[in-house]
Amino acid sequence: MRIGLLECDHVGRRYRPIAGDYLDMFTAMVARADPTAAVVPFDARGGELPARPDACDAWLCTGSRASVFDDEPWIHALTRFVQEVHEAARPFVGVCFGHQLIAHALGGRTARADGGWGVGAITTTVVSDRPWMTPAMAAPTLLYSHQDQVIELPPGGAVLATAPHCPVAMLGVGEDIVGIQAHPEFGAPYVRALLVDRIDRIGESETERALRSLDEPTDDALVARWLLELLRFRAGEG
Repeated sequence: MRIGLLECDHVGRRYRPIAGDYLDMFTAMVARADPTAAVVPFDARGGELPARPDACDAWLCTGSRASVFDDEPWIHALTRFVQEVHEAARPFVGVCFGHQLIAHALGGRTARADGGWGVGAITTTVVSDRPWMTPAMAAPTLLYSHQDQVIELPPGGAVLATAPHCPVAMLGVGEDIVGIQAHPEFGAPYVRALLVDRIDRIGESETERALRSLDEPTDDALVARWLLELLRFRAGEG
């Protein structure tokens, strides 16, 4: 299976010694979940998009420091591509910014979260089981780092999971498209570095809580496996 990776940003150079760029993080995540899959990068932020929705078997869309409602040419172009993917019924998973982009592109809405940043390791409750969520887990603990969140589902959308700070922590549109607000590609060391650098923006008390949470085990590998199972099955390889 060829998975197209839509890169919506790049990791700052001072952080790259931790786990590399987003391409490295997602390639490692995919390899752990499905060693047979190949990741094909497209620098969406740099203006590079696939020619067609069927250029790859399935799609992954990364996070970004940008907001999906920013008036940027690359975001407008990527929005159109997501719409084309949806019309072509190609499998697509969006992570953080990519999750929000699904709602933005397909008729929902994303905005700054009223409660501020969602950061650290947070328990996430599955509210709608799907066949690709195997082995099942009712409340995985996942790593978060975001200011924006989905506040209105697109037509045909469904909430698959919630978190205390984020009512739409995972969404599905039809059988082929899933978004997740958490970061299954991140590791605790990278999240820790982001928290320390953003303490003035996040707030001292919330940063301290989030830093403490990183000492607990997380279920990111399991949820990454879920997402790859979805892509594999909907691409016809299941």
